[in-house]
Amino acid sequence: MNVNSARGSLSAAFACVLVGGSFTANSLLGEYPYAGGQFLRYGLAFLLLIPLVGRGAMAAVRRLEPRQWARLCLLAAVGMVGFNLAVLAAERTAEPAVPGVLVGCAPVVVAVLVPLLDGRRPRRIVLYGALLVAAGAFTVQGWGRTDTAGIAFSVCALLGEVGFAVIAVPLLRPLGPRLLTAVVCAVAAAESALVGLLADGGDWLRVPDTTETLVLLWQAVVVTVVGFICWYLGVQRIGAERATLFSGLIPVAAACTAPLVGAGGYGAAQAAGSALVAAGVALGAGAFGGRGARRPAGAGAPTGRRDGARARLGSVPRGGRPGGDGGH
Repeated sequence: MNVNSARGSLSAAFACVLVGGSFTANSLLGEYPYAGGQFLRYGLAFLLLIPLVGRGAMAAVRRLEPRQWARLCLLAAVGMVGFNLAVLAAERTAEPAVPGVLVGCAPVVVAVLVPLLDGRRPRRIVLYGALLVAAGAFTVQGWGRTDTAGIAFSVCALLGEVGFAVIAVPLLRPLGPRLLTAVVCAVAAAESALVGLLADGGDWLRVPDTTETLVLLWQAVVVTVVGFICWYLGVQRIGAERATLFSGLIPVAAACTAPLVGAGGYGAAQAAGSALVAAGVALGAGAFGGRGARRPAGAGAPTGRRDGARARLGSVPRGGRPGGDGGH
């Protein structure tokens, strides 16, 4: 693994660890309006990112074509706002582990979908690694009670997780990680406001209390600004196939942090699942001498480049096992 690949892997891993470790903070937003929380989170993240995007940002944005703007809107709608809505809807009739397990299958879907979109065969080493990661995520989280609606919305959450990585790939070259994060956060904030107005009317936004303010600041500054930039740096450097392998770290990070807040335990199942995730990531990345370390076709070249429902993908469901509650 070369230096560029190592940095990309570390970036993707760090982003997923941030998401998985943030479930405690997100659990404190249960009473805050969903769309309003997302609006504040993404809007604040956008404002914080403005000084970081560089002088040529406006020129790069003006050069975007209508189809690229459409892709940005789709990325925000599917991978951020839609993903979070799907997880929340799934949890109305399903335990949090259910969407978590389905979303844990994202590495397998991406390992197959991205090569097919590029007109090539899936790489077996990456696919085998993705299967290990999915098995590890299932082992860490277990399975919970659900019904047909819960499974259907969990599948929608899986599609949102896949879209968060795949839809963004063609946008990395013209925008880079920082500018892409800034622009998509602005779009997601606008979409959240629209959802809030349509669903909740005048009650979609209120002044958060002290605890809610601190949680929203954490989501905006750490999970969104730092986490998104790290994630897209990883996707840019090692490709969506390999970067998505690290999403298996979300339930692992949740399992490791759960005992710190008395929200669950880290037992034999969590240890075994963590080992499977680690083995799957290492295998897919080519650490065992396979071809996974080669730069995949179609990966973005360096350009100079989860309302807390995704961080809730690292929450702890009934029974004490970390579930799938993290947030884009």
